[in-house]
Amino acid sequence: MSEIPVSVVIAYHSGYGHTTKMAEGVQEGVRSVAGAAVEVVEVGTLAEDDWARLDAADAVIFGSPTYMGSASPAFHTFAAASSERWQGQAWRDKIAAGFTTSGAMSGDKLNTLQYFTVLAAQHGMHWVNLDLLPGDTENDLNRIGGWLGVMGQCPGDQGAESMRKGDLLTAAHLGRRVAEHALLLRTARELVAA
Repeated sequence: MSEIPVSVVIAYHSGYGHTTKMAEGVQEGVRSVAGAAVEVVEVGTLAEDDWARLDAADAVIFGSPTYMGSASPAFHTFAAASSERWQGQAWRDKIAAGFTTSGAMSGDKLNTLQYFTVLAAQHGMHWVNLDLLPGDTENDLNRIGGWLGVMGQCPGDQGAESMRKGDLLTAAHLGRRVAEHALLLRTARELVAA
């Protein structure tokens, strides 16, 4: 089996720091898995080497705040620019997942996660869901009750330091789950090749 760690790249945009806090939670989850490495790219300031990291990754986790019922304009610009990768099928068969946050409890976050899943499907990626039952309190995993990916909530007039513990723990859970699935997929491919 390969000694090279699977590569997970978190490709996200954050307007006010709330989504950055969630990306940090996702990073923590990936880092908890032996044999996985994580990198972060801010999609609003992508350089050519960031695109190269995305192309080389085993898994890509998309993240964006939900603005006006969808991902942020900066994330939409990134998604449109990824069409060059689509034409060459550069992200085909990678693992994909996503997370989002908004000021309102619903805030149409599901629409943002669905947008991510369609983007991943267009690229031929394999979507990893959250696999959690809904929680009951602010400190529980999946307290908002999503299944496609992580949904976080923090009132817009509060800073990123006010992100709820349960949302950050859920983000870590997703990072761990994606890293584990990337390792499983690599192992399966190596077994088939052998």
